[in-house]
Amino acid sequence: MEINWTISLVVLITTFVFFIINRRKKSVKRQPPAPPGWPVFGNLFNLGTMPHRTVAGLAREYGPIVRLKLGSVNTVAILNAKVATEFFKNHDLTFVDRTITETSKSHDYDKSSLALAPYGTYWRVLRKICTVEMIVAKRINESESVRRRCVDDMLNWIEKEATLVKNGNGIHVAKFVFLASFNLLGNLMLSRDLANPDSEMGSEFFKAMSGLMEWGGHPNISDLYPWLKWFDIQGLRKKMDRDVGKALEIATGWVNERVEKRAHKTKERASVRRKDFLDVLLDEPEKMSIKDITVFILEIFMAGSETTSSTIEWALTELLRSPAKMTRVKDELASVIGPNQKLEESSIDNLPYLQAIIKETLRLHAPIPFLVPRKAGEDTNFMGYHIPKDTQMFVNSWAIGRDPECWENPNSFEPERFLGSKVDYKGQHFELIPFGAGRRMCAGVPLADRVLHLVLGSLLHEFDWELESHVKAETLDMDDIIGIVVRKLVPLKAIPKKLTN
Repeated sequence: MEINWTISLVVLITTFVFFIINRRKKSVKRQPPAPPGWPVFGNLFNLGTMPHRTVAGLAREYGPIVRLKLGSVNTVAILNAKVATEFFKNHDLTFVDRTITETSKSHDYDKSSLALAPYGTYWRVLRKICTVEMIVAKRINESESVRRRCVDDMLNWIEKEATLVKNGNGIHVAKFVFLASFNLLGNLMLSRDLANPDSEMGSEFFKAMSGLMEWGGHPNISDLYPWLKWFDIQGLRKKMDRDVGKALEIATGWVNERVEKRAHKTKERASVRRKDFLDVLLDEPEKMSIKDITVFILEIFMAGSETTSSTIEWALTELLRSPAKMTRVKDELASVIGPNQKLEESSIDNLPYLQAIIKETLRLHAPIPFLVPRKAGEDTNFMGYHIPKDTQMFVNSWAIGRDPECWENPNSFEPERFLGSKVDYKGQHFELIPFGAGRRMCAGVPLADRVLHLVLGSLLHEFDWELESHVKAETLDMDDIIGIVVRKLVPLKAIPKKLTN
């Protein structure tokens, strides 16, 4: 009897030990390398004020896949083109959903947003509207005159401002590009101007949208420690609620006004008025709610105005630091467009050096350096590493654009590298992904492509640009700061001199 008890006890203990060992083996899975962190804070102190740069630097010690603990949030950063290729080609669906920030939940904005909505039926409807009905070559071509007028307005504002600035001082270039972009989007979306540089930052809608972009770009402690969201320690949710609420109120009024006009078949509806993006949304057979349409309008402004103005500012900054490149692109514009003529969109294909400058600017200065963060939909084996469900995924497009395995002299501004090259930023070349790739790539790239070339080409063709008298090209400040997009820490001020072609 005692022997039986002894055998049973041995079997029980052996089974228990085996269970513990086996469980431990299963729980200890190989995860990406990580820098040491602090209790509670994790790796927050590793980020610094320019996290896209500091995280990129971790690749030297830890490799191209780095694990970070940001407060209580598990995060993995992807830091080179090879890993990005694997991510988008073979794991796109696994990481298709987004990390949702606390401010983006304001008024349930995230639920109606194309960029943030969960991957599913609603998202597919929105994506289809963009890629099949709205931001397609035919629709973009039909609105060419709108873009031309808005760019002409910008050039006139700049010329007027230049006459008021004296003593070797320059104008804030990005301000005028932002206003022009805002008006351009207002006309494409709603057939109305929405901003004017003489109106103290424009209409209430312009002010509300500016606030929305500002609060959305602030680091928020509530995203790092979700249990603190109820306290709204920084007041960001309160400010976001105010500005999103105001923007939604104004935009909803415009949408309802259009719905009423269409219902009564007014003269405007019966005329040959250009069909704008709002008409496309209202004509969609799979009906969207007024709230969904209104959030989509706000998203167009969010996505288009900041990225355009920051990219143009960086491009002009780089050219002012490189006089030979400035001369080359201006000569190309002069030879293709001719004297006393404006740049037309039909000429862009004949301006390879201008195209190369846009590509090189986006390579060096990706507008959204971590793209819009994704998250793991399930426990995943990614390149031999275990990625737990809900892990936040940063694809560092800023680091990838400077990956020395892909780019010679990666930190130098050399547009010539793209001459004769088929590499572009439309999602198929993973060494250049300023707008992302895969299913959740930015749907507005065809329009952005047209606008960036038209705006920069017009600025260069219509004006000679000089740095302010007290600024030297070799000492021009190139530090950046991250918000909704990465902007120059010190905004570019330059002197425009109107050309008489």
